[in-house]
Amino acid sequence: MCDGLISIIVPVYNASAYIRDTIRMVTEQTYRNWELILVEDCSKDDSRSVLEACVKEYIGQGFDESKFRLIFKERNEGAAKARNTGIAAAKGRYIAFLDADDIWMQDKLEKELLFLSEKGAGFAFTSYEFGDENAKGTGKIVHAPEKLTYREALSRTVIFTTTVLLDTKVIDKELIQMPVVKSEDTALWWKLLKAGHTAYGLDEVLAIYRRPGKSLSSNKFEAMKRIWYLYRKQEGLSLWESAYYFVFWALRATLRRI
Repeated sequence: MCDGLISIIVPVYNASAYIRDTIRMVTEQTYRNWELILVEDCSKDDSRSVLEACVKEYIGQGFDESKFRLIFKERNEGAAKARNTGIAAAKGRYIAFLDADDIWMQDKLEKELLFLSEKGAGFAFTSYEFGDENAKGTGKIVHAPEKLTYREALSRTVIFTTTVLLDTKVIDKELIQMPVVKSEDTALWWKLLKAGHTAYGLDEVLAIYRRPGKSLSSNKFEAMKRIWYLYRKQEGLSLWESAYYFVFWALRATLRRI
């Protein structure tokens, strides 16, 4: 494991429209000690050829070949397993997640790593701004609370995957493997918090959440079904506990999008 190295995990599926910008965004980070792990999940578009061509271009410009890790899955298995493949391959002490269509500010890694170190913690996340389909900020910001425990997190899905940074010297790498369920990212945060870790929030907008009109996350009814399933099946909460947390989750989710 390389101390100080951040392994950036990007699941890639039908992302040819975004992936060049994603790679460029990582190469322009002010923190330079990173490896970019791109897990291509059998896209139906030309994501694979775009990935290969783009990485070849950056290596031709003088970037170390070892900074780019291309993994091509043999069959489509979804975002959770794609991320888990990337986690297993990671060489870095730190794990960062980035979705191919989301945006990082240029100093995201530098600021968040400093914050994580100052807290002496293993789990950090930041504030973020909702963006339109072109990733232009809408002005709607989700502020990261100072910290979150397991019970606090059950009633608010405020942790955005693209903002998370984890330290594998504090949190066992095996524990970071995502559950293979819908809303696998939320299920992972709850798993880590339930294990006794605390998530520390940096209240600074360091990412933009692109929201295409037809994205899964914009389907509110589907989101409600997913969160209810997590309460009842993944966490094993009683009907009354689930209803209690669901009410607060729904209220906060609504306010977050107004």
